[in-house]
Amino acid sequence: MTLRDGAATAAPSISPIQASDMTIKISRKIKGYTVAKPDAGTNAPSVGPDPRDVIEVPKAEVIQMHEKVERPEVLIGATYKIRSPLVEHAMYVTINDIVLNQGTEYELRRPFEIFINSKNMDHFQWIVALTRIMSAVFRKGGDVTFIVEELRAVFDPRGGYFKAGGVYMPSIVAELGAIVEQHLKMIGLLHDPELGPEQRKLIAEKRAAYEARSNHGSAKKKSEISTAGEMGGAMITAATVAGETADSATAVESAGAFPPGATLCHKCNTSAVIIMDGCATCLNCGYSKCG
Repeated sequence: MTLRDGAATAAPSISPIQASDMTIKISRKIKGYTVAKPDAGTNAPSVGPDPRDVIEVPKAEVIQMHEKVERPEVLIGATYKIRSPLVEHAMYVTINDIVLNQGTEYELRRPFEIFINSKNMDHFQWIVALTRIMSAVFRKGGDVTFIVEELRAVFDPRGGYFKAGGVYMPSIVAELGAIVEQHLKMIGLLHDPELGPEQRKLIAEKRAAYEARSNHGSAKKKSEISTAGEMGGAMITAATVAGETADSATAVESAGAFPPGATLCHKCNTSAVIIMDGCATCLNCGYSKCG
């Protein structure tokens, strides 16, 4: 480097190799500088690229769900039937899915659109509005599982109804949320929390003990009725037993094979809660107020 401070000052020429081996102290103000280039005959060391600076280019672009993904000509999906006592005709819910990165290790199946069809035109406006909004949320991408909780939290002011199996639905919209949940589980976006072996064993023991106690009470009651029949009330006894049998069969059928007299569980909405040892326990999901 050659320094200039108004007067021409000559500085000894220093090769790059020598400059790297020595330190020069500059005591005057620098007004300009030039970089000394190595001579053609000087064997300067060549510096190659650092292998750590090499950027790996991905082999293929992974497509995530977003609103600019174009709809293919053909989509796969499933259709579900809603039969509610709150409406005269059944409702058919169709959810179509799009498959992203098909044929690769990053293959994803995501909901793309939803339709609801019914002969009942009373709910046409809100059905069209709801399905369009849900389809827009599906196409937006990201976590769409929150829709399930939002829909299942809708209650009908006229009251809900029980589905087959004793599952309580507070509204038609809530059952739509249950269908979306079922579909998301089918395509792998949601997963059921599995009960542990200890919970399953506890539920089985609670159910067996409850049924044994119920059977003992029924046998005792039938014995008392039989004694009354021997005293002259045989016809009344037969009618009473027949009525109790029919009522028990109806209760078991409506409760979905759970013990008769089971009440509604506020966690899984199933009539499977029994009182054992002074504690309410659900025989379906294992929920207990006693922990």
